[in-house]
Parts: sequence; C-alpha cells; structure tokens
Amino acid sequence: MARWAPDTRERLRAAALELFDEQGFTATTVPDIVARAGLTKRTFFRHFSDKREVFFGDDEIPAIARRLLASTPAHVPPLALVSEGLRTLAAERFEPQRDRMRSARRVVDAEPALRERDLRKQADLRDAVERGFVERGEDPLTARVLAGVTVEWFQTALEAWLADDAGAPLTDHLDAVLARTRQVLG
Repeated sequence: MARWAPDTRERLRAAALELFDEQGFTATTVPDIVARAGLTKRTFFRHFSDKREVFFGDDEIPAIARRLLASTPAHVPPLALVSEGLRTLAAERFEPQRDRMRSARRVVDAEPALRERDLRKQADLRDAVERGFVERGEDPLTARVLAGVTVEWFQTALEAWLADDAGAPLTDHLDAVLARTRQVLG
C-alpha cells in the first residue's frame, strides 16, 4: 500500500466523504475508510485524530483571517478589508472545492455532533476576527460587531452557494448578501 503518497490525506478524505454519503456518518468506521482508500488504519491516524477531523482538521480559516487583518494597512476601512478578504478566500480556497464541500455539507447537516462542531468553527472564526480588529485599533464593541457581521455574511453566502444548483460563484453570493444587508440596515 502506498501510505506515503503526497495525496494520502486527500485520498482518505475522499474515501470518507464517499462512505459518509453512501451509508451515513455514524455507520462509517475508520476501517471502512482506510479499506476504501487502500491505506492502513495507522496511516489514517497520522492524518486525523478521528473521523470528525475529516471535516474539521484543516480549519486554517481563523489563522488566515488573523494574518489578513494584521497585514492589511491601517488606512483600509473595515468593510473594505472584510469584503476583499472574503472574496479572496472564496475564489482561492472555496471555489475549487465546491463539489467536495457540497457533499460534506450534506453529511454535516444530517449529523447533530458535526453541526455542533461546525458552530464551534464559526465561533473560532468570530473570535479571530474580533481579536484582529481590536489589534488594528478598533474598540471592543466595534470589533465584536464587525466579527459577528463578517461571520454571518460569510456563512449566509456559503450556505446559499452550496445550495445553488445553477453554479454561481461564491463571490456572487457574497455580493448578494452584502447588498441585502445594506438594504435591510439602510
């Protein structure tokens, strides 16, 4: 078995998602996943601590948000910073993975423990954005509002994008959510 191939993590993830889709998250075991991927159980645990980590183990988004907030010049207005950051993230990180993310979303939506973990991911992002804005000099209340709006904007657009069978890009959904937010808030 080719345990050290450079695509091992993705092979495991693809096998897990196929099985979760076919037989459900709860019914799928790590031995099922490694058998489908043609790898060993030991190899699985080198990449993931458990089968939930197939969805949540690569969550680099809070770290990306912190770096973006720290590296953007101070004169850039918060909404422009958030807008450009989300658009870049959408194009570079999410668009190429649309099909995999749609499959993963179906599994997460069907499993309460995964939905809870997904909410924790959103909270982690909210915390990272809030800290980033405080470090940029925003007062704590403003930073908290900006973080909450950012995460809700992104989540709303992401959910619409994943449900969109027409295939419009995530950036279109981000634009639509921002336009609706402006309309609602005046």
